[in-house]
Amino acid sequence: MRKNRIHIVSLLVMVLCTRCGIYSFSGASIPPEAKTVSVQYFPNQAQLINPTLSNDFTTALRDAIMNQTSLDMVESGGDLAFEGEITDYNTSPVAITAGQTAALNRLTITVNVRFVNLYDDSKNFETKFTHYEDYPSDQDLNSVQESLTGTIIEALVEDVFNKALVNW
Repeated sequence: MRKNRIHIVSLLVMVLCTRCGIYSFSGASIPPEAKTVSVQYFPNQAQLINPTLSNDFTTALRDAIMNQTSLDMVESGGDLAFEGEITDYNTSPVAITAGQTAALNRLTITVNVRFVNLYDDSKNFETKFTHYEDYPSDQDLNSVQESLTGTIIEALVEDVFNKALVNW
């Protein structure tokens, strides 16, 4: 009987903490007064242009925030606000073999993110996030691009989300 009470009290404390904005099960730590978030479109300003990259990254960031927080998405001026641009999208050879040819190529994406938290200025930042994926040099970038960019975007979004909303 005593164990049941402890479990019930523990469950109530967890529910109350998540409801008042102190903590969420995703790990997000959001000020309780914050109710809205805005994510502006991230234009691609890299020299090499992937025509879907801006939309894919912006959508992935919005989806992650909507799926992992209880904030309402607004067009602009959210209590928490994200904006920025894609600054680099390139492929380069790595793992050079003895014959001076690349065994692997690397696709790298860099995103510059500005984050504003209206309720806690100490959380505001402007940071560049970079991730890459390697692929065999005998494969054409066009044949692996969609898969690689999806994996890189997922990692970038996780890093942005964690820096902005997770206080570990």
